[in-house]
Amino acid sequence: MISKDFKKWFTLDLGQKDEKQCGCSGGSCDNTPAKPKDGIDQVFDVNMSRRQAFRKLTAGLLIGAGAASASCSVAADDTHKEKSEIEWEEYFKGNYKLMDEGEKENTVDRLVRSYELRTGKKIDISSKDADPDVLFGYAFNISKCQGYMDCVNACVKENNQDRDSEMQYIRIHEMKDGQGLNFGEADDTYYHEVPAAGHFYMGTQCYHCDNPPCIEVCPVEATWREEDGLVVIDYDWCIGCRYCMAACPYDGRRFNWNTPEVPEEEVNKNQHYLGNRLRKKGVMEKCTFCIQRSRNGDNPACVDACPTGARVFGNLLDPESEIRWVLANKKVFRLKEDLGTEPKFWYYMD
Repeated sequence: MISKDFKKWFTLDLGQKDEKQCGCSGGSCDNTPAKPKDGIDQVFDVNMSRRQAFRKLTAGLLIGAGAASASCSVAADDTHKEKSEIEWEEYFKGNYKLMDEGEKENTVDRLVRSYELRTGKKIDISSKDADPDVLFGYAFNISKCQGYMDCVNACVKENNQDRDSEMQYIRIHEMKDGQGLNFGEADDTYYHEVPAAGHFYMGTQCYHCDNPPCIEVCPVEATWREEDGLVVIDYDWCIGCRYCMAACPYDGRRFNWNTPEVPEEEVNKNQHYLGNRLRKKGVMEKCTFCIQRSRNGDNPACVDACPTGARVFGNLLDPESEIRWVLANKKVFRLKEDLGTEPKFWYYMD
């Protein structure tokens, strides 16, 4: 049995105004639209799934409850209703991986509008898919890296990473000469002048494997590999179980324990849905090869920021690309190749 109060709230959502709440009488209020068919009947007389019915009823409850305490201000009511509708559409949206183009466009439009309603500012969120005949790859020149960490700083700014926790997708490891690739004894938080005598530097991040173990363990399919080789995350479907973090053999994933804090003036407003858009608390994050840049033909921010040219990025399917030249002319290696992960990230030395 649906209570009278619930029915009242729900019908308010469908456009009816309560005359007593409005202070109008006799239907003379200019802001009162024509009375539609009873709201409850509109839900239960129509063929719809249980999920659709629940969405409409709960959205009506929240929006209508707010409207019942509002004045006759049309602008205030409309803004409140729009915010509520956006929140509930976002809550019930599907996995981005399974969306069609129209659903992707609607999802992005909601996020853009939500940000505008919250801040009064504009952002640009892309849903650009992978281009055909593109497979991204990366190479790192160990002999050129001097440990300056310009790449780390550029990545933080480009990808809207949390400033409070100092989250970093890229790690630069300072290692002693003659000890090989001993990550257990590497210093990842050095605070001294670089390059330090008797040391070399090596960067790690997500390697965008062709056979990524992180994907296999995700219980909700919130992470997957795109056609251009990028391993991505749908932040809204991630449940924060951190199975992928445990499965990654390269320490490439990060978990945000708190809502990422980025000063408004520092927010990078050029975003991609699967990349550097603002995240919520309790989800996994990682390097995406700056999908918002790479899919537009630009280098990831770390590549452009490196002052020594230690980083090379490009299309592995283009025989004229710099990355292909490196693979053909340098002695390259990949970490933990015996695992069969097929990382698209190579190391080499001059």
